[in-house]
Amino acid sequence: MGKERRAALRLGPGLITGACNDDPSSVGTYSQVGAQFGFGLAWTLLFSFPLLVAIQEISARLARVTGHGIAGNLRRHTPPWLAAALVALLAAANIFNLAADLGAMGAVLHLLIDGPALLYVCLLGAASVLIELRSRYAPYVRLLRWLSLSLLSYVLCAFVVAVPWRQAGLALLWPPLSGNPQYVLAVLAALGTTISPYLIFWQAQQELEDSEHHGRTPALRADPAQAPQEFARIRFDTLIGMGLSGIVALFIVITSASTLRVHGLLTIEDTTQAAEALRALGGRFTLALFALGILGAGLVTLPALSTSAAYAFGELLSWRVGRSHPPRRARSFYAAIAVAMALAVALNLSSLNPIRALYWSALLNGVICAPLLAALMYLATNPAVMGPLRLSASLRVLGWLAAGTMGCSLAGALVAWLS
Repeated sequence: MGKERRAALRLGPGLITGACNDDPSSVGTYSQVGAQFGFGLAWTLLFSFPLLVAIQEISARLARVTGHGIAGNLRRHTPPWLAAALVALLAAANIFNLAADLGAMGAVLHLLIDGPALLYVCLLGAASVLIELRSRYAPYVRLLRWLSLSLLSYVLCAFVVAVPWRQAGLALLWPPLSGNPQYVLAVLAALGTTISPYLIFWQAQQELEDSEHHGRTPALRADPAQAPQEFARIRFDTLIGMGLSGIVALFIVITSASTLRVHGLLTIEDTTQAAEALRALGGRFTLALFALGILGAGLVTLPALSTSAAYAFGELLSWRVGRSHPPRRARSFYAAIAVAMALAVALNLSSLNPIRALYWSALLNGVICAPLLAALMYLATNPAVMGPLRLSASLRVLGWLAAGTMGCSLAGALVAWLS
């Protein structure tokens, strides 16, 4: 296999970003969707898949073409107030999401090996920061790749319990749509969980770091001849990563629908409650598989949430950013990572309920997603930003469709909330 072919098939930023998409808080959302509506909302995962792939590919292309992350391009090409507002909302949403994920991971460890859940929260937060501070880029990425395999435990769960596969397949091909307000809100929650703002920042950031690590030209605008090979690599990597994410999410819904809903457990408020219910219904082995997925996905997602916020702030404020720099040369960047994690741990130690943290995270993600996608598409279709390396017609259509879908989701959520 030639060097160009091997490069095009190499997995990295897209695979890791896909694993981050099934974080513990997303597992809670997908479990609730399956418990409350059975297979009735599985279609949302098929509908959102091409939109998710397009948005993540566009963010990666933007980074490779310009040599800057999302926040760096926002700072250069949009009004300062807009860039600052989007980055501030992203940071707030990431911290609440971090708190919810840490809380879920600590509670699951408590279920598996007993002990104080809050102690586990503190240890997990400290371990994540230390790994980011002490590890170099290559071993760090290898660790995240291996951890992403833990998501396959969710797939195994579906084969441990009894699943009516024919019914599940029919629901995918002919979904039982409804105008019920709860159904509409659940559709919005599923879409909002699948297309998350921090993933857009994270994959762009990972593209830049991966490019620097492998010695490629930082910006394709300076060397357009490399663009076809790089775009092919980005597309393959993103398809695999988002495909893994979508399959795992689908199996979480299938497992929840086949166990929790069948036994009348229609309301799952968090990931821990889903795990406890699966232990009661499917046995300790099912719990162990489900918990392995939560812990593995959480360990991948914690650095994504903290680092994407720090990276966005750093680019906005012109700091030296990126894991290619040792802590002594990028003190502000690494300090921001530690502060984000410390705030998330503090939220778990306070009186704030983890479910409330998840609620605020989802709310902020919903508020930021539509304008962020619109800003991303403005940047990616702007000749002054992309030069001759314009998006294909299909990517433009899917990108704007994703922005419109999330805008409608936000409008629908506001109508449901006010009614």
